[in-house]
This record gives sequence, structure tokens and C-alpha cells, in this order.
Amino acid sequence: MRHFLGPIAAPVTYSRWLHLLIPGAVVSVWLFISMDTPWVPFVLAVPAGLLPVFRLAEGVQAQLLLTPAERGRPDASISAAPSATWAERWRTVAWLQVRLLLATAAGFATVWLPATTFDLVCAAAGAGTDMDWVAGLFPARWLYWPVAPLPVLVLLGLIVLCGEVATAAARGLLGPSPAERLTALEERTEQLLERNRIARELHDSIGHALTVAVVQAGAARTAGDPDFTARALAAIEETGRNALDDLERVLGVLRESGPAASRRPTLVEADRLLESARGSGAKIGVAMTGPLELVPGPVSREGYRILQESLTNVLRHAGAVPVRVRLAVVRERLELEVTNPLGGSPHSRGGGSGLRGIRERAALLGGEAVTGPYEGEWRVHVSLPMDHIR
Repeated sequence: MRHFLGPIAAPVTYSRWLHLLIPGAVVSVWLFISMDTPWVPFVLAVPAGLLPVFRLAEGVQAQLLLTPAERGRPDASISAAPSATWAERWRTVAWLQVRLLLATAAGFATVWLPATTFDLVCAAAGAGTDMDWVAGLFPARWLYWPVAPLPVLVLLGLIVLCGEVATAAARGLLGPSPAERLTALEERTEQLLERNRIARELHDSIGHALTVAVVQAGAARTAGDPDFTARALAAIEETGRNALDDLERVLGVLRESGPAASRRPTLVEADRLLESARGSGAKIGVAMTGPLELVPGPVSREGYRILQESLTNVLRHAGAVPVRVRLAVVRERLELEVTNPLGGSPHSRGGGSGLRGIRERAALLGGEAVTGPYEGEWRVHVSLPMDHIR
């Protein structure tokens, strides 16, 4: 019983019923003009279905009334796009034929079955009826009462059945083509890649700022030197301000109202990172070779984030230790290397989302990243190609 009553109580059942009855209005108008040619609407549906815009109109209407839960979703089982090929046009023609047949059956049942119930009730009450077969159906008047609801129940069953058939036909005939499915998959992939990029941006920027703040605050608490405390607070303020700028930019991208990606920091601004790390007590030695300002934007931006994450890992896991940074533009490649004493730092065991992010950034640009112990030190070595980025 629940299996039967569930579809009857579902709102989508009656939106599908409305979808079935809409073409009936067109057929009724034509039958009012000419009762002798009921086949004309089916003929007119052929040239109409060949128009590309008809697939769009039918798809929007089917999504709205047949599958409202999928409306606007990129993976909807019914496409809402104009016909792009002749195969899609002929599928639209077939859909219009099926829809007209279902509309004819649904319209007939919607009118005839309730009218039958009305006549059965009239016969049970002793009133006159226009249907002779109803009047002579039972010898006793009381027998009409239990039979009277049956046509309405049959109508409800037909509404559910025709709605399911119409939905299945729409999915088969108006469903997305392979090209549309591929486009939707590509868009979904782009969205996932953008989410991953934003997650890396937040991890690198906010993680670096929090690490610097924690290191500076701990050092100021134990130093007992007012001058050092003042410098530590200034460093925390500057790092926090930069992190807020980065956070606002990333949130602007999420709101689709932020600045363009080219506004992201590049290696030309690497001094800001180095000074921030020095302010946390780390001794930074820098060797730069080649013109960093000529490094292509995508490489320079990702290089900045890789350097930021590398310095953050040093401060988080090794503390204020000597660090060597090497940036070199050599033979159409950007070489970036950060090394620090290995000791017993936890990050010497590898892993972690930060190191994984470094490797992912390098891989997206066709480069490679090597992280791990090297000759008694911890080393992050990244090589990024520039020739195919220009």
C-alpha cells in the first residue's frame, strides 16, 4: 500500500501530470477547428522538432515539470540546450510524437474517468445519467457506491504511470549527447581544480602567517627584551596584514568579484617572505641568479607559493635555524631550492599536505619537486620549465 500511495502523494507526480496536459490544449484547439483531421498536430510536430530552439524549449519544460530536482544541475539527465546535430533534431521530433500520444491518452482519461465517477454517484443517488451503460450496470442502487471511486483510482494510477513513461522518454530522447556530457565533465573538472587551487592558496598563505605569528609570539614571551618584543609584534602585524590581503583576494575569487589571478604575488616579491622568516629568528641566506622579473607569470606565482610553503615548514618544524635559499633562472627553467639542518625535526619523515601541495604545484606546470633528507639536511628542490609557458 505504501509503495502505491507514495507516488500519488509526491508533488512531482502532479507536475508531470501538468506536463502531460499542456499539449492537450493545442490538440483541443485543433479539434475545435477540425474534428475530421486529428492527425494534423502530429504532422506539424515534425518541422517544429527540426528547429534547434524546440529542443531547448522542450528540455527546459521537461526539467521544470518532469525532473524538478535536477533543474539547473550540470549533470541533469534531460538536456536544456538547442539541437546541435541532425540526430538531436530527429530525437526531438520523436519526443514530440511521444508527448502528443501521451497527452492524448492523459487528456482522455482526465475527462472521461472523473465523468464516469460522477455518473456512478448520480446513479447511486437515483438521479439521471447521460451514460446508459452506467444506468443499467447494477440492479440495486446501493451497489453503485463502492464502485464509484474506482475510476478516480484508475486515473491516479494512470497519472503515475504516464508520468514515469514521459520522464523515461524525455531522458532517452532529450538527454545530453556525448559532446554535452563531455562538456559538463570538463566544467566539473575545472571546478574541482579551482577548489583545489583555492585550498592550496589558503593553506600556504594563512598557514605561513599563523606559523610566523606563533614563532614570534613564543620568542617574544621568552626573550624578556622590550625591543625584541616590539620587533616581534611589528612582524606579526605585517605578516597578519599580508595574510588578510591574500584571504580577501581568495574570497574575492569565490565571490567572483575579486581581482584577476595575475594580481597574486610573484617571486619579484620574494623579499617579503624572506624578511618575514628573518623576523621569526631564522637566518636566511639567499642566492639569486638570473632575472626573476622575466619569469612567466604562472611560474613566478607558483614559485612564490612553493617558497612560502617551504619557509613555513622550516619555521614550523625546525624553528629558527639557518636556511639557504637558491633561486636561479637557468636554460629556460626556474630552479628553486630551500635547505636547512635536518636534526630531529618532524618534517624530516616526509608527507603532509604542504609537501603534497608543493609537488602538485610543480606537476601542474610540467615540472618536478623533490623533498626529503639530502646529505644531512632537509631539502626542497623544485625545477619548473618556462619555455612552454611563455
